[in-house]
Amino acid sequence: MKFPTCLTTLMALLWALAASAGEPFDHTHRQFSSILGRSVTNGLVNYRGLQLNPQSLDGYVSSLARVTRPEFNRWDEPQRMTFLLNLYNAATLRLVREHYPVVSIRKIGSVFTSPWSLDVVELFGKRISLDHLEHEMLRKDFHEPRIHFALVCAARSCPALRAEAYMAERLEEQLKDQGIRFLARSDQNRVDAATDTLWLSEIFKWYEADFLKESKSLQEFVTPFLPPDAAQVARGKRLKVRFSGYDWSINSY
Repeated sequence: MKFPTCLTTLMALLWALAASAGEPFDHTHRQFSSILGRSVTNGLVNYRGLQLNPQSLDGYVSSLARVTRPEFNRWDEPQRMTFLLNLYNAATLRLVREHYPVVSIRKIGSVFTSPWSLDVVELFGKRISLDHLEHEMLRKDFHEPRIHFALVCAARSCPALRAEAYMAERLEEQLKDQGIRFLARSDQNRVDAATDTLWLSEIFKWYEADFLKESKSLQEFVTPFLPPDAAQVARGKRLKVRFSGYDWSINSY
């Protein structure tokens, strides 16, 4: 008498799995927005709160891991880019959460292995590193320098983590807003009119080649994102470019 019961249970499970597999992917990334809305304040993260409720972030990351390569390839470019941007940020949050309280993400790993080279990202049935996701996928496939305003490596000098997920239908607006917010941070980016100097985050030094694909100079690229007074100076004369120091301490509160 147990066989029919087991068979019924198995069939119900298979039906549920099939139904779940047939559901379209949520390109609004509503689940991640909910997590970020609860955990992020002024760009800083409540990692202790993420530790107390790990299921939400783990569930979101698992939902991304279930996406297949053929399904991903059928999406349009903004959908693919937002998927990978959110995956990078979510995987970074999970990595830091698992080691918190760590004073810097650079303390994760070993002397010979950086945190960005660890295989902590689940994608298309295999595990890859954050480095691979950034350099071999996002930078290589999209040629969009503003991704450097969106990827957050859990350091205080990084661009601020948004309290919402990236969404395909709002991606242009969100990337522009990230640029404006980041270039408004005087600890990283500012114009010193007295010395004709443009101080920029080291992100612009590390990824200068990406930014120069869009503009003739770093000054030209950043000017549209600068606060009005600084932009006026930058449009009026050629400035010397210098790079600010980078604070790698964890972006927590």
